[in-house]
Amino acid sequence: MISACSAKYERTVNHVDRNKFMGAWNVQAGRFSFLEKDVHNAVETYTWNAKDERIDIDFRYNQGSLDGKVKKIPQKGWIYNTKTNAHWKVSPFWPLKFDYLIIALGQDYEWTAIGVPNQKYLWIMTREKQVSKEKIKDMIKEVNSLGYRIDDIVYVPHSP
Repeated sequence: MISACSAKYERTVNHVDRNKFMGAWNVQAGRFSFLEKDVHNAVETYTWNAKDERIDIDFRYNQGSLDGKVKKIPQKGWIYNTKTNAHWKVSPFWPLKFDYLIIALGQDYEWTAIGVPNQKYLWIMTREKQVSKEKIKDMIKEVNSLGYRIDDIVYVPHSP
C-alpha cells in the first residue's frame, strides 16, 4: 500500500501541438498549491517565447471572490520532452523548476488536465469560461481512468 501511494506518475498524452496549446485556459477544478487558495476567475495563459525558446505563463485570478483583487503569478516553462511536448519544466521563480505533465487533452484542445509526478497537484482547464459541473465531472472521470488521483478536488468559480 505504501508503494502505491508513492508511485510516481509519468504518463502524458502522446503528443501536444505546441501552437494549438498556447493561449488562455480557464482553470475549472483541481488540487492546488498554497499559492492558489480561494481563487475565482482563474485563467492561465501560455505564450510561446521564440527568442528564449520557452513558454511565458501568465496566471491570474481574483482573490477571495468573483470581484476580489486581481492577483498575478508569472511563470516560465520549458518543454522538457520535445518528442511529445507533453512534459514541461515550470518555474514560478529561479532556481525552482517543477515537472508539469499534460495528462489529458480534449481532441479539439477544448480542455486539458495537468498533473505532477507525485500527484499532489491537478489542474483541469477549459477554453470556455463557463462549463457545466457535469462536463467537469466527466473530465475528472477521464483523469481517474488514467490512474491519476482525483480526491480533494476543488472547483473554481467563474463570473458569468
